[in-house]
Order: sequence, then C-alpha cells, then structure tokens
Amino acid sequence: MGEIRNSREYGSFRSSVSQKKVVVDDDDSKVWTMYDAGPRNVKCPLVCLPPVSGTADVFFRQIMALSGLGFRVIALQYPVYWSLQEWIDGFRKLLDHLQLDKIHIFGASLGGFLGQKFAEATYKSPRVHSMILCNAFSDTTVFQQTTTAPTFWLMPAFMLKKMVMGNFTQGMTEPAIADSVDFLVECLEGLPQSELASRLTLNCQDSYVEPQRIQNIAITVIDVFDESALSTSVKEELYKCYPNSKRAHLKSGGNFPYVSRSAEVNLYIQIHLRDFHGTRFSAIDPEMITDADREAIKQKLETDGAEANSE
Repeated sequence: MGEIRNSREYGSFRSSVSQKKVVVDDDDSKVWTMYDAGPRNVKCPLVCLPPVSGTADVFFRQIMALSGLGFRVIALQYPVYWSLQEWIDGFRKLLDHLQLDKIHIFGASLGGFLGQKFAEATYKSPRVHSMILCNAFSDTTVFQQTTTAPTFWLMPAFMLKKMVMGNFTQGMTEPAIADSVDFLVECLEGLPQSELASRLTLNCQDSYVEPQRIQNIAITVIDVFDESALSTSVKEELYKCYPNSKRAHLKSGGNFPYVSRSAEVNLYIQIHLRDFHGTRFSAIDPEMITDADREAIKQKLETDGAEANSE
C-alpha cells in the first residue's frame, strides 16, 4: 500500500463520504461509481472526470477541501463504453438521473477530453456551464495509437497497464509527486481489463474537439511546467483552441497535480468558480459565500454594467 492510501487523510475521506453505484443504461453492467459531497441544494455542482488510470477516488482532496467550504463536488468513475457517442449518451442520462441541468466540469487528461466532447455534443442545449481542463488535450492523434485503438479490447490487462504506466513520470521525483504516481498506479491496478481497455479506446480512437462550438463556455486551463505525459506542443494546441481561456500554471506537479499539488489546484478551482457565485449557476451554498466573495461579485456586476452601458 502507498503512502496516500494508508494516510489518515484518505482514511477520513473513505469513512466520511459514501460511495454510490448508479445504473442509467438498459445494460445493468454499465455502472457509474460516484462520490457526491456538499450541499444538495446546489444544482450546478463541480463534476470531476478522471484520467485513463484514475478512479473517482483520485479527486478525494478536491472533495474533502471544497465540500468543506460549501461547494458541491461530484467525482465519477466511468462504466465500460467503447465509443465517444456511447459515453456522451451515458453521461447525459446520468445528469438527468441526478436532476442536474447544468454543471461545471473539472476534467483531468482523458476526463478533460471527454468533458470537451460532451460540451460540444450538447452545445445547442448546453449542459456544461464552465470547464477546468487539467493536463488535458483536444486531439487524440497526439498519442499515435489511432490504428491500434480498435484492438485494445483484445489485449490482456497487464499489457494495457504497461502502456499506461509508460507515460508516468520516471526516475527521481520529489516525494509529493512520487506519492501521487504510486496512488494512481494503485488505482490502475484495481481496474478490470474491460474498463481499462474501453478508456484507452476512448483516449486513442481518432477524434478531435471542435472548439468553435464551445467558445461561449468559461474555461480555465491548468497545466504543469515540469515533466508530464503531454508535450509542450499538445498544451499549446489546447491554448489555440481556447484563446480566451484563463491559464493557471504550476511550476511542478507531474501528471496528477490534483493529488500532488492539491492546495494550489483547489485554489485555482475556487477562483474559477467564484465568477458564478450569486447566480443560479453557483457551485457553492449561498450561505457559505464569504464577505470577500460578495464584494468581488458586487464589483464584477458594477464592471459588467458599466461595460454594457458603454456599448
């Protein structure tokens, strides 16, 4: 067992936040695993979508910290879906089941790509109000696996896990980053072959985001300056897709900064979500909004009003 899974912090999370299993498809084998923490009166929560190797547990530091501040946070683990359209349909059904018309998305790597594709697919009747993309990408061809993706379902689990772990940071790293890698490796080891194969298929089958369809969505891009699975060119391509996005850079953090640099990532999430405080798209309980937040909301409304009058 790794340092994080054995920690008191993780133990407190598992004992205080209950895990739920939800089926929304006709196929009972397609089970969404989720944690739903924070006030239920919030109807536009933050929904966290994990990377290929992750389970819903990888966001435990976001769940604990942000729900404690009054935010509603939902972390998900996907069922087995073999196509993007199938995943999009399943995610839409899940939101309907949870009675959520609009959400904010925090998407990590594959989770960020899926969040973009869902926003793109629902742009005529938007379900995504904003997105935070962490070490994400907009085009699957960067992984150079589009021709082999259709064969992943045939491959044994050990071969698939070896493919994923090849992208993890190797060699000497600082303890927090090393612990985050160990934690994700443990999550990866717990994934059955079908789940891992389906995620890799979604991650690598030939597809790209059409950003022109989601330019009206507020987006923050979080990335790291140190070694990660994504090249600088992939990051720059994402910036080009969303030239008006806010950018949050971390000096270090590796592939999983929401684990290794959770305090910084959580702060960036709060800054992103603060723009929606006081609206029906707020992800926080109104009673938990601080005086500083209220003053920021007041100033924003005054600024927006002044800009509208000048046009």
